[in-house]
Amino acid sequence: MNRPHVSRSGLLDRFVESPLAGLAPWIVMSLFNGPGRFEEAVAAAFGFALLVFVAGRRRGTSVKLLELFDLVFFGALAVVGILASPGFIEWLELWAGELSNIALALFALGSLLARVPFTLQYAREQTPREYWLSPLFLRVNYMITGVWAAAFAANALLGFLADGVQHDPDNFWTGWVLQIGITLFAIAFTEWYPEYAPNRAAQAAGKPTDPPKPVARLLDWFPPFLIGVGVAGLITDGTHAAVGIGLIAVGIAGGAVLRRIAPAAQAGSHRR
Repeated sequence: MNRPHVSRSGLLDRFVESPLAGLAPWIVMSLFNGPGRFEEAVAAAFGFALLVFVAGRRRGTSVKLLELFDLVFFGALAVVGILASPGFIEWLELWAGELSNIALALFALGSLLARVPFTLQYAREQTPREYWLSPLFLRVNYMITGVWAAAFAANALLGFLADGVQHDPDNFWTGWVLQIGITLFAIAFTEWYPEYAPNRAAQAAGKPTDPPKPVARLLDWFPPFLIGVGVAGLITDGTHAAVGIGLIAVGIAGGAVLRRIAPAAQAGSHRR
C-alpha cells in the first residue's frame, strides 16, 4: 500500500500539517532560553505556538492536541514568569530545558497509552479517511510517536547530566551536540518511516510496489551533522583540534559511503 498524495503542496501547508509544527515552539524555547532570558524565551515560544495555531485554523486544518498543549504549557510558564520571584526564575532558567522535555515525553507517552498517538492527527490531514483505521497506518504513527517519546526522555536525561551532574548547562556534548543529534534523528525517522513501512509491508505480502526506502537513508542527516559538530568544536574550542578534524573527516567519508550504498531517490518521485 503506497501512501496517498498530500492534498496541498505549499510549504506552509506542509509545515502546518506536520508534527514539527507543534514541536517548533519547544525548539524556539530551547534556542532562546538561558541566563537572564527566561521571560523572553517563554514569550517567543508562546508567540510561535499561537502563530502555529492561527495558521492551522486559517489553512483549514483540525485542532491538534499538541497545539493546545503548547498553548497551555507556554501560557502557564508566561504567567509564572510574570508572578514568580527572581530566585524561582533563576531556577527555571537552569531547569526549563529538562522540564520541557519531561513534559513532552509525558505528553507523547500519554497519547500512546490513550491509543491516540499525537502524530495521528497530523497524519490524518494527509491521508484519505479509508486508511485511518488500517493496522499499517496506526502502526506507523505508534512507531513515530514512540520515537519522539524516547527522544524527549533521552534529551531530558542529557540535560540533567549537563545541569545537575556536570554543572555546565552549555556543555558542548551533553548540553548541545547529543541533544541536537537525537532530535535530528527523530525528525529524520518522522520523514523516513511513513515511506518505508508501506512499501516494506507490500513487498512482504508479494504485492507490486516501489522498493522500500533504504534504511541507510535514515542517516542522510548524520554526515553533515558530524561535519557541523567538527567545525563548531574547532570554532568554540568545544573539542580538541584532533577530535574536530576527525569528525569533519568522518563526516565527509560517511557522506560518500552513504551516496554509494543508498543513492538518493530519483528526481520527480513523490513522497507519499
